[in-house]
Amino acid sequence: MPNKTIYVSDDDLPLFQRATELAGGKLSAAISTALRRYVEVEEGREEGYEEVIVKVGQGAAVRKQRFSGVLLGEWSRMVGQRTETFRVYRSRKGKYVLHLERSPEWTDSMTRDSDNWLSGLFSREALRTYLGLADSDWGFIQGEATIEVLDTFEDLRGRVPDEFYAMITDLGRRPVVEDLDI
Repeated sequence: MPNKTIYVSDDDLPLFQRATELAGGKLSAAISTALRRYVEVEEGREEGYEEVIVKVGQGAAVRKQRFSGVLLGEWSRMVGQRTETFRVYRSRKGKYVLHLERSPEWTDSMTRDSDNWLSGLFSREALRTYLGLADSDWGFIQGEATIEVLDTFEDLRGRVPDEFYAMITDLGRRPVVEDLDI
């Protein structure tokens, strides 16, 4: 196996020492793992894909999952007293990813800590959430999110609203990046 010399600045030495500790004393294994991940992400980015992180689960069991993909479309609808948000991605490996978030049912519990529902609706924290300045994780308290990986675009039929499927049908068949000869 060939040897490669890596020169490390004094400022980066603690980073390399910590990586060696985390890799069980094998710095080459840590470097190979990091480079493999770096190449995968950068090649995907060159092809038009982005790193996607979604929340999956319910309540305290929420976890984050990551993959490389491109968003084909997003669709929200009201079903009874809750909101459903569908997001469809095409993964770098050619699969289709359906991420579905279902909010908790809307009740006056959203504003129960205020004197009346109107003041709760326009509270400082509610306004920050509406404006996107605060994390809107409230939907995971009683709501849920799922992820489903599908082999073909046609597998989405029946899993998403018909209007949404029709809207993204053409997008699912196009290349992520189209090279123009201009």
